[in-house]
Amino acid sequence: MTAQAAALSVPDRPASTWTGWGQWLALATMTIDHLTRYVLPASWELDWAGSSIGRIAFPLFAAMVAWHGLFNTRNPLRYARRILIIGLVAQLPYMLMPRASDAFVLNVCFTLALGLAWGAWLRDLFARQRAGNLGVAWVGLGVTTTLAVWYLLGYWVEYGHRGLLLIPLFMLAMYHLHAAGDGLAERLGAVCMAVPLLVVAGLMNSSDMAKSFTVATCLTALWLAAGAHRLAPAVPSVMPRRLWLAWYPGHFMLIALWLWASGGLG
Repeated sequence: MTAQAAALSVPDRPASTWTGWGQWLALATMTIDHLTRYVLPASWELDWAGSSIGRIAFPLFAAMVAWHGLFNTRNPLRYARRILIIGLVAQLPYMLMPRASDAFVLNVCFTLALGLAWGAWLRDLFARQRAGNLGVAWVGLGVTTTLAVWYLLGYWVEYGHRGLLLIPLFMLAMYHLHAAGDGLAERLGAVCMAVPLLVVAGLMNSSDMAKSFTVATCLTALWLAAGAHRLAPAVPSVMPRRLWLAWYPGHFMLIALWLWASGGLG
């Protein structure tokens, strides 16, 4: 992204202390989801945990990635590449998980990385257009091209087409909610920018319980962007960086080892 585009597209940076809490919650809810899905016996009847607590993880990860991509990094594409590397490491153990379908699917890190790259690229595109560096025709061509890529990639990644939309829509909503002034018109306009995100979040799951937890997580992230981030205290124990980077591939490796030892992969 050019310095001029960045200056046009990024508002003043808000406090990010809430993401320290978000990291612990995201890893905990993701692990609960995967344990109930792949490890714990069906006779324990814990499917409700995956359909409730487990539905917090993905929108929370998406919200944190969008937040950092929008407010905290000078190079969102480099950030996306780091997420992609984690996804590459995790892909093999991820593929060993028991699934209802044999279709090849890329894990959620690919969804997050591609969503961030798309959101950052669109932000840069529109910032350059506002600065007069791009004509409307070029912007239209760029948007059309990215929509075609989104349509193709949506069949290959976890959470599909709706999952790929989540980070760009988070970035759009967070930007306007944070940048909105005190005027009623600005506030209403910012709320309108959040509606597409909530619609997509509501369409992401099949059960009403899962939809409720996904939408509630998105609403909480939007509330933080609208100003509640100032209320979040610092997390008492900061997550070690190595744990944050290694947990996703590492816990899949441990689950795969457990399944192999118990005969679940045979």
